[in-house]
Amino acid sequence: MRIALLGTRGIPANYGGFETFAEELATRLVARGHTVTVYCRQRFPQKEYRGVRLQYLPTIRHKYLDTLAHTFFSTLHLLAHRVDAALYCNGANAIFTLWPRLFGMPVALNVDGIERKRKKWNRLAKAWYLLSEWLSTFLPSAMVTDARTIERYYRERYGKASAFIPYGAEVGKVPASGELAKLDLEPGRYFLYVSRLEPENHPLEVLDAFEQLKTPLKLALIGDAPYARQYIRQLRVSWDPRVVMPGAIYGEGYRQLGSHCFAYIHATEVGGTHPALIEAMGRGALALYRNTPENAEVAGDAGIPFEPAELVAKLRLVLDMSEEQREEFRRRAMERIRERYSWDSVTGAYEELLQSLSGVR
Repeated sequence: MRIALLGTRGIPANYGGFETFAEELATRLVARGHTVTVYCRQRFPQKEYRGVRLQYLPTIRHKYLDTLAHTFFSTLHLLAHRVDAALYCNGANAIFTLWPRLFGMPVALNVDGIERKRKKWNRLAKAWYLLSEWLSTFLPSAMVTDARTIERYYRERYGKASAFIPYGAEVGKVPASGELAKLDLEPGRYFLYVSRLEPENHPLEVLDAFEQLKTPLKLALIGDAPYARQYIRQLRVSWDPRVVMPGAIYGEGYRQLGSHCFAYIHATEVGGTHPALIEAMGRGALALYRNTPENAEVAGDAGIPFEPAELVAKLRLVLDMSEEQREEFRRRAMERIRERYSWDSVTGAYEELLQSLSGVR
């Protein structure tokens, strides 16, 4: 089967959850014998990555136009280079799923979370996301949700059923090596926070809570946000020598960070399934998570929920636990991810969906 993935920044993954999703799914589909093309914004030297074809197309580097412009150009290219099935990512791209359908190509759309709730968007952008929610319910051949809470939202608000396919994660720790030393971190001696550094992900609140702790442990704030430089400058005002803020980290360094943190702090409040939470738990991290339905769906009793005003107290709770208690949370975290969020089962579900839409095996 010939498959195209559109709507992400492309692979190799070096930005966020959709890019990691595209890389993990595309490479596994190739391993199953399919021909897969991923549309990319950032140009890398290679035309192929782990058997996946990379198609580079231009975009408009602007907070509100980047995704839409690139998906527009990608869709035009797709119309001239037919595939058996296309998978679009990001509900904002719903409008473009009509075009390949008019040319007889089946299309699935992963809508992600309720993006219009994000504080970073202005009124026009939020209106676009609201319109796109509605379009997502009937323009694509199939709509995919990756969290039960998002699945219920579309069913209750629009009366539309969706294919539920969760995000995936690798399970198991990787050995510590020089990657941690480069950040001046020691295994088991740092709290970890990973997210885009934007207001609704609350890195500033995490930083403030950590600075109230009397502990020799460090805090590693990992992430970036290309259109939130002013907010990031607020974070960098901290003079606490225990805070490490290197920007975004991918690959082996990212895997080691999740494998060897003292605890992982997940403060994000908006969206569907958050990849960073699943990935950290898959590496055996003790996870403290902001108590939202989406986060609770992922972590359940394998993590420690907190309300915004409780974060300092919950951090102290983890510090006061015995090592045996902390290890029990880490064990339960890995087991929960292994049972519910396997990349192989995710790939199988997408393969089955795309085959059913296209009629091609």
